[in-house]
Amino acid sequence: MDYRGKYKVFDLSKIRTYPLSTRTNRVTLKDIILPADVENLPVKVSGETRSDIEVVSQAIVSARKEGSPVIVFTGAHLIKNGLGPLLIDLVSRRAVTLVAGNAATAIHDFELALIGQTSENVPDALGKGQFGMAYEFAYINAAISLGNKQKLGFGEALGKMICDKNFRSEVFSLLPGENSANDFLHSEVSVLAACYGSNVAFTVHAGIGTDVTDHHPSFDGEAKGGCSGRDFLIFANEVAKFTDGGVFLNVGSAVTGPEVFLKAVSMAANVGDVPRNIITADFDLRDYNAEQMTDETSQGYYFRDQKSIVTRIPMAFAGRGLYIQGDQKQTIPLLYKRILEQL
Repeated sequence: MDYRGKYKVFDLSKIRTYPLSTRTNRVTLKDIILPADVENLPVKVSGETRSDIEVVSQAIVSARKEGSPVIVFTGAHLIKNGLGPLLIDLVSRRAVTLVAGNAATAIHDFELALIGQTSENVPDALGKGQFGMAYEFAYINAAISLGNKQKLGFGEALGKMICDKNFRSEVFSLLPGENSANDFLHSEVSVLAACYGSNVAFTVHAGIGTDVTDHHPSFDGEAKGGCSGRDFLIFANEVAKFTDGGVFLNVGSAVTGPEVFLKAVSMAANVGDVPRNIITADFDLRDYNAEQMTDETSQGYYFRDQKSIVTRIPMAFAGRGLYIQGDQKQTIPLLYKRILEQL
């Protein structure tokens, strides 16, 4: 990436990479939870959590029957926890109209699609100077560089790389030859691929310097920002459809999801597409105290997900916000099960 200013920059050409297939990973295909597994999956949640999940599942089914949007914004752990196939099934059933996440969400999904494994052993790799240095992350950088030239979104470019052979060949032609994986052998577990194939947007809301793709000589900050910027506008356009209700789920995203949604609802209201009667739900582990949301001396005030998703946004637009406390390996399968039963 070109720099012509007056300061010294890190020389990315010195970075050494290695094949992703040689990396030690903590999550493999055997850890994936498939739709067929949910029926016999033991679920232990509180009565309050179970009741709130029932409200959310009913709201999702009602919203889709009425043609209103259902947006899922998820952090990377939903993918790392093996829950991607449940989201894939909801996308295929049109129970979800847009999936969003940060770049880490897309990166873990990419790894599973490519080699059927993800979740690098960070403590082991970090001291060796190898954390995030797998060569194949250059595929992502090349895909969004090509996607930026074609004026695509970030998630669209990655989904197209997985699903479209011609686009994938063009991506790989941009990269120097390496003895690395060059085909996606497990696209069936990829949310990116499922969304692309179903014409459901997967929007990626990325920062700069926040992701392992940014370590690499192939890093193109202009492309990353350009593609992610387009995804924000795709996301905001879907939020603008909340005029007659809808559902927004924030799953384990402490900052990015709440902030992106907050800005998008403000944009929608500004142009006259005011969100009305929406249901918002925040899935996380921490305790929630509604009284702390207006008290700047309390730690809860600074939890953006609780303050924006559960409190501020639904209050502003005559909606209802719920906080679903619990391990997402328990709460998300239960939500999935209840949605299917009501569909």
